[in-house]
Amino acid sequence: MSDLRGRLTDGAYALGWSAVKKLPEAAAVRLGRTIADLAWKRRGERVLRLESNYARVVPDATPERLAELSRAGMRSYLRYWMESFRLPSWSPERVRTGFEPKDLHHLTDGLASGKGVILALPHLGNWDLAGAWVTTKLETRFTTVAERLKPESLYDRFVAYREGLGMEVLPHSGGTAFGTLARRLRDGGLVCLVADRDLSASGVEVKFFGDTARMPAGPALLAQQTGALLLPVTLWYDDSPVMRGRVHPPIEVPETGTKAEKTSVMTQALADAFATGIADHPEDWHMLQRLWLADLDPAKDPAKDPEKDPDKDPAKDPEKGTP
Repeated sequence: MSDLRGRLTDGAYALGWSAVKKLPEAAAVRLGRTIADLAWKRRGERVLRLESNYARVVPDATPERLAELSRAGMRSYLRYWMESFRLPSWSPERVRTGFEPKDLHHLTDGLASGKGVILALPHLGNWDLAGAWVTTKLETRFTTVAERLKPESLYDRFVAYREGLGMEVLPHSGGTAFGTLARRLRDGGLVCLVADRDLSASGVEVKFFGDTARMPAGPALLAQQTGALLLPVTLWYDDSPVMRGRVHPPIEVPETGTKAEKTSVMTQALADAFATGIADHPEDWHMLQRLWLADLDPAKDPAKDPEKDPDKDPAKDPEKGTP
């Protein structure tokens, strides 16, 4: 049954990439909004989880406000997918004009220094579009990591898609990704990681919107080991076809403390930067899974056993495993 579901999931995404990219942009926007509204009206597990997460971000929101946020959140989420399906067919000029980040000098100055740069993002807006903009507008190739998905053909499809946008994609499993990322950074390269949800046993506990969550240690550890600049990035949509973003000031490595203590301080600073962007644009935070430790069933906590994580089913959401 799981094999059949995997084949159906892979086929659905293949259809999305082949069919949606041929639609006129206005038609794709309408289709995405229609699918989002239908999903929202069903009030399924993912919509309820999104709403529950928004309740932590906006704790004084009324039930009516949370419903409005979750509807806007689903529309934002489907905008992400419609754009992602169409990105391979966008012209270089469309990619260059599709994203406008603030405070870009943090990134360009860091790259010019030759020390390497780590961009760390939450699941805000469209991180694939931001990546395509970096490879197209800045003409800078970068390295990222992807969680292995089932079926393997679906993982291969996502890797090919991102490589087609100019990214180098490493598998998260296998234990070699960290070393390769470190080498890229020592060579003065760029590494981009989606880093607001940890699926391993090595995550760092942080305070996030008033409660404890776990986020990946990788960005902070890479910065310590290589001397690379660690820059948080937040993204959001407005009413235009252009995505907005901000490159936040660098997170410094503390001068004192053990490696674990430094990692904790830096990861908390990263979480604080993410929280700033998410609080400003909660509807663009596509967190349709459990994040806070209080929401995780201890028996299904990924830190205890990643294979028991109930949110690792790609048939429900293949993007949730992307680091």
